[in-house]
Amino acid sequence: MSDIYILMIVALAALAVADLIVGVSNDAVNFLNSAIGSKAISFRTIMIVASIGIAAGAIFSSGLMEVARKGIFVPGEFYFDEIMIIFMAVMITDILLLDFFNTLGMPTSTTVSIVFELLGAAVCVALLKISADSSLSIADLGNYINTKKAGEIITGILLSVVVAFSVGAIVQYISRLLLSFNFEKKAKWVGALFGGIALTAILYFIFIKGIKGTNYAKSIVDVIYNGGAEGLLDWANAYFNSSYETVKELVAAKKDLFKIDTEAGTITLTLRGFLETNVPLIVSAGFVLLSIISYLIIVLFKTNIYKLIIVVGTFALALAFAGNDLVNFIGVPIAALKAYEAWSASGQLPGEFSMAVLGGKAETPTLLLLAAGIIMVLTLWFSSKARNVVKTSIDLSRQGEGDEKFRPNFLSRGIVRGTVFISDVIASITPKSFKGVTERQFDQESIDSTNTLTAKKEDLPAFDMVRAAVNLMVAGVLISIATSMKLPLSTTYVTFMVAMGTSLADRAWGTESAVYRVAGVLNVIGGWFFTAISAFIAAATIAFLLNIHLPAMLAVLLSLAVFLLVRNTIKYRNKTRAERAEDRLKKSESSSIQGVIEESADNIKSFVNRGNKIYGQTIDSLAKYDLAALKKSRKGIAKLETEVEELRDSIFYFIKNLDESSVGASNFYISILGYLEDITQSLEYVAKVSHKHVNNNHKKLRFNQIKDLKEIEDHLNDFFSNIKTVFDSREFNTLNGIINEKQELFTIVNDKINKQVARTRTEESSPKNTTLYFGLLMETKDLITATMNLLTTYRDHQD
Repeated sequence: MSDIYILMIVALAALAVADLIVGVSNDAVNFLNSAIGSKAISFRTIMIVASIGIAAGAIFSSGLMEVARKGIFVPGEFYFDEIMIIFMAVMITDILLLDFFNTLGMPTSTTVSIVFELLGAAVCVALLKISADSSLSIADLGNYINTKKAGEIITGILLSVVVAFSVGAIVQYISRLLLSFNFEKKAKWVGALFGGIALTAILYFIFIKGIKGTNYAKSIVDVIYNGGAEGLLDWANAYFNSSYETVKELVAAKKDLFKIDTEAGTITLTLRGFLETNVPLIVSAGFVLLSIISYLIIVLFKTNIYKLIIVVGTFALALAFAGNDLVNFIGVPIAALKAYEAWSASGQLPGEFSMAVLGGKAETPTLLLLAAGIIMVLTLWFSSKARNVVKTSIDLSRQGEGDEKFRPNFLSRGIVRGTVFISDVIASITPKSFKGVTERQFDQESIDSTNTLTAKKEDLPAFDMVRAAVNLMVAGVLISIATSMKLPLSTTYVTFMVAMGTSLADRAWGTESAVYRVAGVLNVIGGWFFTAISAFIAAATIAFLLNIHLPAMLAVLLSLAVFLLVRNTIKYRNKTRAERAEDRLKKSESSSIQGVIEESADNIKSFVNRGNKIYGQTIDSLAKYDLAALKKSRKGIAKLETEVEELRDSIFYFIKNLDESSVGASNFYISILGYLEDITQSLEYVAKVSHKHVNNNHKKLRFNQIKDLKEIEDHLNDFFSNIKTVFDSREFNTLNGIINEKQELFTIVNDKINKQVARTRTEESSPKNTTLYFGLLMETKDLITATMNLLTTYRDHQD
């Protein structure tokens, strides 16, 4: 029987490695979004700083594995075989759930997932134990679950969402009010003061969060009581303003801040205790010292203090992430290993050995932590999913307009309307003098926009360094406070909601983008609730299945997990490759007529190539009666339609970007976009009616109809291929030859229409076939017309 548990330990180790990979891919957003979004430093530098922070945090995280062993359930109430089922269910669920969110590019909380997975699996196993014992009832469930701790964790996590958003918005508003968007032109002492505040908060956060659970936290700083064992309790009650009845109670309450020697009767303040009991002194001294250092750095080394803040802040959050969230990835496998070692040494049967041993303190071997740190760093460097998750957070907090990933919904529209109403009410009672000051400080038009106009969109920062610094500072302070108060929270929720709060305060969510951004935030928050519910249900279900027949179900579930992970990875990789290979339509960034013509030529080449493929695939799939292929064609045209819509949405910025001598190019560009939209609508109609016909199981087209459509497809293929060749080689003098083919193409299509009229009067028996066929031919004529208009417009402006 022990063989199955050895196998489970090996499987848990493998799952731990996979969980580290998928976990880091999701949580990278916590510490990368501010640095990447602000582009304050190079991407390589960001990754190096974050890697060092992760490695340090992983090594210093020993002793932080409590939540996996006794934070959610009471280990003494379960036997070894039951605990192994709980742990296995948790790890399988965690990997699949996090990988699902990574594939979607959505940040979620690894803390929430592990908490609810432990809760779901433990509740399931506890209910099975209760149902098997007639002397127990559902009321006894509280004996198995650490309801108080679980409640604290859940409440703390939910509360952190509101607090992080509110504090982030307030601090950013005050910072912008003082610094404005022209912060780099402010006096040097202003930057030094901001640097002093930010660096004090971040460095204090590093000490509070970074040293928790490490040997450094136990370093002796000062002996504050040396009066002997006799008066220990009396002194402690007076000093701590509490009532401790036993020394054991005293030790338990102050174990993080003081080292208490009950025999010698001494209480020694630890480094952590010194930091947490002298906050005003440390913060005040740190602010003065770091403000002076910041000023010297600005004056003597000509260094941008905001960049330094971002570097230090990125390191701090990476350190905290590894030190705090490592438990979410390897805490369960390490707890399982400790349980197995204890059971092996006991000589008892798996169903008889109590897991009370997990209730004690456990240290994690440094080598395991080092190995975990290496895996996390490698994942950070090579995971494309990590960058996809980071992109979602950056897009939602981006300053100004851009591509919006999320679609508005009734809830986001309602929130925006309500917020606008409240804002108008507040504005109506705000003194004009104060409104004038705020408008000047929040004015972005006064910023030197030369670089903004000439640089490519992907090279521009999503937001400035002040906001990035505030994101890191506020997130660090909130996590520090929660840690010192022993309040559980999710670092993902805190960092994400701080970023959303600072975006709101910075007026990044204007009337043009607010409904999309709010919808995005609601989607992410909704995903968090989905994480909790699905983690609970999935872990409970897997625990139940494992309990039915452990060996068989273990093999099935592990195989299923591997299959789903591999399939998701392959699908994501193929999707990414397809997107890279695909010629996306590019927004025009040129300011001259010649530049616009060149860029639009690339778009036309890409557009006709993709349109030709979609038309050909649709006709071929209709002929084969292939529903899956028709569905794929509809997705392809929907994507093309979205890209054309994005080009139309950017017309405002295109016109603003033109130089005075090239304003005439706007008429050309607008006309081109109009014809692209007409072509897209024709392709969309062809794909839609073809899919609808097959999806409704109508009769297949007749052989003669398919033959005629294939003939038209061949002519259009030659037509579009010639267009692609012209725009690829830039031989625009040959456009006339292509344009002159219009009547020939119309003649071919009209001939097919006449043939179908004759067939309808004599042999055709399917009204649906006739409707579909005529619709395809008429829309093909519209497609040819729009394409010819496009070529004519381009030829005329090129001349």
